Amino acid sequence: MLIASSMLASDFSKLSDEIIRMDISGADWIHLDVMDGHFGPNLTFGPPVVAAMRQYTDKPFDVHLMIDEPLRYVPVFLKAGADVISFHVESFSDPGKTIEAIRAGGAKPAMAVKPGTPVQEVFPFLDRLSMVLVMTVEPGFGGQKFMPKMMAKVRALKQKKPELLVQVDGGINPETIALAAQAGVDVSVAGTAVFRALDARAAIRELKASAETGRC
Repeated sequence: MLIASSMLASDFSKLSDEIIRMDISGADWIHLDVMDGHFGPNLTFGPPVVAAMRQYTDKPFDVHLMIDEPLRYVPVFLKAGADVISFHVESFSDPGKTIEAIRAGGAKPAMAVKPGTPVQEVFPFLDRLSMVLVMTVEPGFGGQKFMPKMMAKVRALKQKKPELLVQVDGGINPETIALAAQAGVDVSVAGTAVFRALDARAAIRELKASAETGRC
């Protein structure tokens, strides 16, 4: 199981220190939640902040665009250093064009699906995607409770395309990551479970151990 540390749960006044802390603590990816205040009920950070963080780690930047028009902003996030870009099937941009723009820019395209959206809506695009992100909370704020019912979406995706990477985001802790692993999740986004831990390295190690237990 890969762990993507969500900077949404970090101390924004110490972003460089927080990035370095996640890097040395064993995070596999750095997850960056970008919200525009419209698609998601929050405002987070844009391309200049992502670019500023990029200089502090070589870990893959996993950029999750929770915005109305992802296609419009793909080029600037590519320039800022995104390695994986997730956009929502519920957004207003043309999905095919958005996937091709991400791919053409050298990043891996991924599609995200909110809790209330049937996962079948992403099926037509699976052959062009590197990953699907299943939201296990409503987009907006960290610290929400994990929705176990979303694991049915994970299983449906794995049945449809076993080799596809499936990511979950929201409410991940040692208990819920075991459920995610059992369902077949490959990448878990961890925010408060890691950033609010006294020892981030130990927290990441515990999450990975719980995921292995879930797979057994």
